[in-house]
Amino acid sequence: MTSAVDSPPDAEVKLPAEQLVGRSPGQLMWIRFKRDRTGVISAYVVLFFFLIGLSAPVIAKLYGKDPYTVYADERPELFDSAGVPVQPNGGISGEFWFGLEPGNGYDVFTKLLYGIRTSLMISVAVTLATVLTGILLGVTAGYLGGRADYWISRVIDFLLAFPAQLFFIASMPVVVSLFVSPRDETPVYVRVVALILVQWFLGWMSLGRILRGTTLALREREFIEAAKVSGAPPGRIIRKEILPNVVTPILVQGTYMLPNFVTAEAGLSFLGVGIVEPTPDWGQMFAKASTELVMQNDITYMFFPGISMIVFIVAFNLLGDSVRDAFDPKTAR
Repeated sequence: MTSAVDSPPDAEVKLPAEQLVGRSPGQLMWIRFKRDRTGVISAYVVLFFFLIGLSAPVIAKLYGKDPYTVYADERPELFDSAGVPVQPNGGISGEFWFGLEPGNGYDVFTKLLYGIRTSLMISVAVTLATVLTGILLGVTAGYLGGRADYWISRVIDFLLAFPAQLFFIASMPVVVSLFVSPRDETPVYVRVVALILVQWFLGWMSLGRILRGTTLALREREFIEAAKVSGAPPGRIIRKEILPNVVTPILVQGTYMLPNFVTAEAGLSFLGVGIVEPTPDWGQMFAKASTELVMQNDITYMFFPGISMIVFIVAFNLLGDSVRDAFDPKTAR
């Protein structure tokens, strides 16, 4: 007989029998997730980023500064004739924790806090919109079949053929012009709405296709047939029988989509078609860091937004892997 010590290291870890009795699938998932140390640490990191994003105004008030003050005008003694902070490393000090931005002289610490807040708010809104659209169209196509399935699938195939990044760049000015005349200054909320609409338009198809396939398999199951025989209308069957059984792909896909939208939004702001100054944004800080003035005089300016985005994206991707493994232990590494 082979003992537990002799079992291979990659064997599936089973929960004790006493933990399985009387447990719902959600409770079993939560138990498996808590046993995954990487997933728990990643969840804390992601939660930390959301907390500092939501608390940015409070932190800035306690810190005593804001991301809109132009210190190059208010305190010119901190900068040389080229607009570069006089002190080394971008002017990092006890007064300015992350230094000052070359040129305008914005406080880097508060600008990063508000930049994280802006990027996460936009990305969360896009993720919610794409998940709802994917659920609506994917489940509808899979359950109804026939013409509905055919036309929704053809729309998905058509939109998947679009080069997403090029479409984002080309369509942002067009979408903005629908709300504001080119002769007028574009309000921040218009740019935010345009970013959400553009990313949503090409962001829901992958989830929609996954949910279509899952629903196609579910609609042939016995409990669905029993619900039909009992006279339950399609809407009730979808709400009570289909949707609870597609929670897993929705959550897993959502944890992969959000960091992708964060990088996409940052990329658009980096290219100048997203959020622009003076509104703080993650991608906008990368754009500023790539200018000749900053690259030649303050290479440390890139450090704080760069490290923070890397940590966030890696943590969210690891969280997505852990959520997937918790829902389906057969996929655990």
